[in-house]
Amino acid sequence: QVQLVESGGGSVQAGGSVRLSCAASGLTFSSYTMGWFRQAPGKERELVAAMCWRRSVTYYADSVKGRFTISRDNAKNTVYLQMNSLKPEDTAVYYCAADPRTIYLGPEYTYWGQGTQVTVSS
Repeated sequence: QVQLVESGGGSVQAGGSVRLSCAASGLTFSSYTMGWFRQAPGKERELVAAMCWRRSVTYYADSVKGRFTISRDNAKNTVYLQMNSLKPEDTAVYYCAADPRTIYLGPEYTYWGQGTQVTVSS
């Protein structure tokens, strides 16, 4: 049974930083593309960052480039999202997702975490 468990969300003031973690189990983590999505109230879920299993390909949404960094530790089966210079518009539920395709940047990831709330106040 595949499980993705996010942690690290919370409330922060604008300009602050938050680091999200996602611990994966039940899959060959090193073979999966890992992504971070977010969904704000009234908005569609969007892909924020992704990293393929070889770490050779990464993706960032334009809105977070230069502020967010995705990384993964295959030995710990964990993917991270370091979020710096946070803005109120970054407020959303953040989801970790995993997909077996080598490089996948679409919306239909195979496995999803339960989500963690990040709230940025001005």
